[in-house]
Order: sequence, then structure tokens, then C-alpha cells
Amino acid sequence: MESAIPAHLQCPRTRQRRVADDYVPPYPSFVARHAPGVTQVVMAYFGVQHLDDAVAADAALRDLAASFACEGGPAHWDRSRYTDEAGYTNVICAAYWDDPARFDAWFAAQGAKWTREQRAGVGTFIELVRPDVRRYETLFSAPDRPEGIATLAAGMSDMVTEHAYWGGARDRIPASQTDAMQPAGAPRLVRDGGRVTVRPHENLCLIRSGQDWGDTQADERAMYQRDVEPVLRAGMDFLRDEGLSIGCFANRYLSVETADGHGIEKSYGMSWWRSLDALERWAESHPTHVAIFGAAMKYLSTLGPAAKLKLYHEVTVAHADEQFFEYLNCHDRSGMLRAA
Repeated sequence: MESAIPAHLQCPRTRQRRVADDYVPPYPSFVARHAPGVTQVVMAYFGVQHLDDAVAADAALRDLAASFACEGGPAHWDRSRYTDEAGYTNVICAAYWDDPARFDAWFAAQGAKWTREQRAGVGTFIELVRPDVRRYETLFSAPDRPEGIATLAAGMSDMVTEHAYWGGARDRIPASQTDAMQPAGAPRLVRDGGRVTVRPHENLCLIRSGQDWGDTQADERAMYQRDVEPVLRAGMDFLRDEGLSIGCFANRYLSVETADGHGIEKSYGMSWWRSLDALERWAESHPTHVAIFGAAMKYLSTLGPAAKLKLYHEVTVAHADEQFFEYLNCHDRSGMLRAA
């Protein structure tokens, strides 16, 4: 058993963990371990949005994939699909770098045009954070199936202590040892024709939380689809439709695809929150998440170690100068546009 916070990022605590030093979690979980030389990463969501022009959207996505293959492109990217509350299809490519200078050079040459060049029939957007490694955490139910930023890690930890209790995500973020990570300010919009930039606030929170049921067999798959997924979807729909009331600026429940658009047996929710505090309050006490947690615990306790479902998440709390949001010809409920 080891700490989720790697040794080179540990420091004397001025803020205490939510559990005692002798706490032992009831089941194993693992975190991604970057090489010590990695000090900052980039998590960038490139989206295309359309109401009824799939041909134009596909053309844009081919251009984006080609740009990813250029010099300095992401070390990993994945593609997902989501129909939003306004009925628009959104296809999002989440791209990851562990070298911000490499990203900056690529973005100047390739990425910035995604929201600067007009495309008939579609809107495009970029939602991006570039956190210091002390400002995010990961958690995996299995050590052999990395997703998201963990695909760039040097490896996985042994079993970690800080999980399976409320507040575990905060305790896994190295900055939480000394920083309350409280929000300050409010998002605001800057318009330039059809392009809108969101000027963010301090300590915005991002969560990506996913499910992979590709290894499940008939009975377990039926149990997941019958008992867990509908409860999860209801919670995701609540955050999408009513999340602003509890500090969730935007939520998407995405179906993962291959690079050429074929569905696979993975999904994830990604949402922007005013603060880690707001996310924690929803997780700990809101009926929609209590129901998700209860369904998941019943599922896992029924199957025990035989469960093949893989779960993961990454939670980031970003400084204002580590965030970038830009939208071109998108409807006004798109992503962080709702926040302002």
C-alpha cells in the first residue's frame, strides 16, 4: 500500500486528509505515475457540433485527425460522441500532451485554426486545461487499462490508500496538502463575431469519469446495462439539465468511438464545475449521485473480484491562467458558454 501522491510531490501538510493515517481501503485502486521530469500536462477537448450536417462534421474531423498526426501532435487522443440538450450532435476528440512547449508549437501551427476558420454547417470549440502535475489526480479500478492523461504516464502505482471514502479525490491531489483550492471570480464572455472566448475563474474543476464494459460477459453485461447504466445516465442528465443550480457549469455523457467513428463499449462523463467543493457536495449528498454510488456498490459487491467492468476518473483543479475556452458558431448552451 502506498500514497496516491508520489514521493517527489509530497510535502509537510498544513491541511489534513479526510481519514486517519491507519485507514485501509476495502478494495484496491491504482493511480497513474508520471516520470518525475513531467511537471505540467495539457488536456484539450476539440469539439465539432452540428444539427443536421454530418458530412461537414466528418470533413472537419478528418482535418483534425490529420493535424494530430503533424509534428508536435498529441501523444494520445480519443474520440467520443454526445447529443446535447439542444439536440445538436457533438463529436469530441480529447487530446493529451505531457510537454507544454511541444503543445504550444503544435497549437500555433495547427490547433488554433480549429476555432479561427469558418466551416459551413458546423460549430467548433476548444476546451483546454494545462495543469501543473500538483493540480490533478487519477484513479483506476485496474492497473492495466489506462485512459485519458494516464496513457502518457510512465506506469501505474501499487495499491493506494487514498480512495473509497468521501474526499478521496481531494486527498489524491498533491496541491491539497497545503491549498484549499477555493474558487475566485466568475467566468465572462468576450465576443468577436461568431467566435466567443470564455475568460475563466480561478480553481475551476474538471472531471472525466469513465466506464469500460468491453470485457464483461453475458450475465455481468446484462447486470450493468440493467442496474447501473440507467442510474448513471439519470445522474448525467440531471447535471446536464439542472447542474447550474449546484455549481456544475456543463456536463456531457459521451459514448467512446474509434478514430473513424465506430462505437466501442466505453463511455465517460466530463463536466466543468465552479469548484472541487461543488463537485464533492454533489458526490457526497445529492440523490442522483447517491443513487449512482449505491447501484455501483451493489453491482461490485455482488460480483466481487470476478467483476470485469473497468472504472476510472481524473479530476483537475486549474488556475485561471491554465485554462482556455473558445467557441466558433456554437449555440449558447455549449460547454462553458452556459457558465457566463
